[in-house]
Amino acid sequence: MIKRNRIVAFVIFIVVMGAVMGTTTKDIVNNIKLGLDLQGGFEVLYEVSPAKEGQVIDQNALIATAEALDRRINVLGVSEPNIQVEGDNRIRVQLAGVEDQNEAREILSTEANLTFRDANDRLMMDGTDLAEGGAQQTFDENGQPIVSLKLKSAEKFKEVTQEIVGMAPNNYLVIWLDFEEGVDSFQEEITKPAPKFVSAPTVNEVFSQDSVSITGRFTVDEAKSLADILNAGALPVQLDEIYSTSVGAQFGEHAMQQTVFAGLIGIAAVFLFMIFYYRLPGFIATITLTVYLFLTLTVFDWANVVLTLPGIAAFILGVGTAVDANIITAERIREEIRVGKSIKSAFKAGNSNSISTVTDANLTLLLAAAVLFYFGTSSVKGFATSLIIGTLGSFITNVYLSRWLLSLFVNSGYFDNRPGWFGVKKSAIHDLKENVDTLDLSTKFDRFDFVTKRKRYFAISGTLLIVGVIVLLVFKLNLSIDFTQGTRIEILADKAITSEMISEDLEQLGVTTDDIVISGEDRNIGVARTSDVLSQEDISALKAQLNKKYGTDPSVSSVTPMVGKELAKNALIGLLITCLGLIVFVSFRFEWRMAIPAVCGLLFAAFFVIPFFSLTRLEVDLNFIAALLTVVGYSINDTIVTFDRIRENMQRRKRIKNAQEIVDIANTSVRQTLGRSVNTVLMVTITVVALMIFGSESIRSFSVALTVGLVVGTLSSIFIATPLWVVMKQKELKNKGVLITYKEKKVRTDEPVV
Repeated sequence: MIKRNRIVAFVIFIVVMGAVMGTTTKDIVNNIKLGLDLQGGFEVLYEVSPAKEGQVIDQNALIATAEALDRRINVLGVSEPNIQVEGDNRIRVQLAGVEDQNEAREILSTEANLTFRDANDRLMMDGTDLAEGGAQQTFDENGQPIVSLKLKSAEKFKEVTQEIVGMAPNNYLVIWLDFEEGVDSFQEEITKPAPKFVSAPTVNEVFSQDSVSITGRFTVDEAKSLADILNAGALPVQLDEIYSTSVGAQFGEHAMQQTVFAGLIGIAAVFLFMIFYYRLPGFIATITLTVYLFLTLTVFDWANVVLTLPGIAAFILGVGTAVDANIITAERIREEIRVGKSIKSAFKAGNSNSISTVTDANLTLLLAAAVLFYFGTSSVKGFATSLIIGTLGSFITNVYLSRWLLSLFVNSGYFDNRPGWFGVKKSAIHDLKENVDTLDLSTKFDRFDFVTKRKRYFAISGTLLIVGVIVLLVFKLNLSIDFTQGTRIEILADKAITSEMISEDLEQLGVTTDDIVISGEDRNIGVARTSDVLSQEDISALKAQLNKKYGTDPSVSSVTPMVGKELAKNALIGLLITCLGLIVFVSFRFEWRMAIPAVCGLLFAAFFVIPFFSLTRLEVDLNFIAALLTVVGYSINDTIVTFDRIRENMQRRKRIKNAQEIVDIANTSVRQTLGRSVNTVLMVTITVVALMIFGSESIRSFSVALTVGLVVGTLSSIFIATPLWVVMKQKELKNKGVLITYKEKKVRTDEPVV
């Protein structure tokens, strides 16, 4: 009997959900905060050091400095700046959407220590004598821009001017900004055409008022900027810039358009494959994936998450991984139908058997994402944040929502005798009376033996490792400035450009390099790298000159050797912690004999990507590290699915008495899960390849690394992790004589025997 109310409930859900998504999606998307790599902006990492001898840099000093920087940022009118205290002596500032990046850099880094000194450089007053908000841009009687200062005490100013008057003919009141003791001197600076002091008026009479004016050859903007800085207050410490990156607004817009377009292509391909291959479960999967995308964007909005370019990549990638839960469940339902169960019974059993696998697979991915978030920099954190939110969202929507929606169709009775809607031919279904177990079902891969020739697989893997090491020793890695030092300059032009053009432009600015790469469909993107770490002044001049010629602000990143070494160290630590965490997790959920082979397999996959980049000379940057740790997560994900089936098949045997049984279990389990593995990796690879072909240049290395890693990760799961488990399990069998794979029920000795 067909229960139409189930179908009606499904239609009502689609209509309501469609209406909610249709009316709110646009506002949600518009509300999401974009990172500086998507809307342009400026990021800088400062190392904090004492401004005065004997000063201690503690958390209170760092917090006070962050507050001072925040007051200065308010001057720029930047909404929702991101200021973070990192470690014991660092502060990271991110200003997305700031229009004048040169002005931002200057306002942030200027110490703004205002001092009033006599002609002998003796301190008379300083910034603490200035009234709060007492600096104001105004005009003198001739209409020239000046800065008017309101002092706290008129009496103190009277005493100072009285002392200065008595020093004639050297009766100067010299106003300094960031005077350096032992370096700066009024007597030397006054002879220069452009002295470092702000102004030096002569004092011929004693003043009793509480105001003073700073005059000079100011423009209105310069006078206003000086007033703003003085009102924000002097920094309590010295700031040294050790890393910076600035992205032009046009770059951000261009990158976002490319990546979103690539994402739409990848998502559409995934949807079509799911519907074509899995039929009804695939159709349900496309609905829940759409809901997943909507809910993830909603969480981004509610949680005030800053969406970065790698974050969008993770968001798109999430579709490929979110579909994994649907694939695992659909494959298990197919198996149950093939042994002769009814559609309803198969649906119930398939869901029950898949939940543990899906849970374990998602937990391993979350572990890798958490390590990425902890050890990553801003862009990598954006990727990790998206991955964490996406993984949690996919588990909820593609497990519970998918099952509920599919249950509406299954329990309606309409599909009771229609196994074709689940991708199962009637000729492939056994009679229930045959008592066929899913363990005995044939697969497309039955002719392949994945374990017996394991020594050959180990030899091939070992050879590849040796070749990889040789490749690394010979070619080494093409490290980006993220891991060495230097400056990266990226130009987006409105016409085709050549490396010669860029080289000439940079030489005029005193920057020499022969490392220039031209890319883009119209050959309008140029990337130049130099080992020199450009100063703030050099970067400002470079941006102004290139903007004038090419019409857009270039993106400029500058990294000191100190930061490069730390990034490399953190990447290695992150990989080690991920591996240790996975060993503990897999040992807890399965057994240590599965944990060690699983980690060996993922390390092989992660390592293989490195010599591949060495051989192809692709650049290794921060996004490459994100891809490498993601490969670790996906590789263990695939292995977990296989090991989960191995555990299930072992428990069905209850007792294992010979080594061949272990080989048979491993082979059977790989064959049963290989269809799922191929399809899942195919779905993820589709989205990654779309990013690689159509996405932004800046995540190209990420896409390539992930594509190679995913393929090798799947192979290592089959040909390294599983055979290694067989070797270790056979040794256990040899020691014990028999393996009991279920918990024997203990009989109480005090119970009466009947």
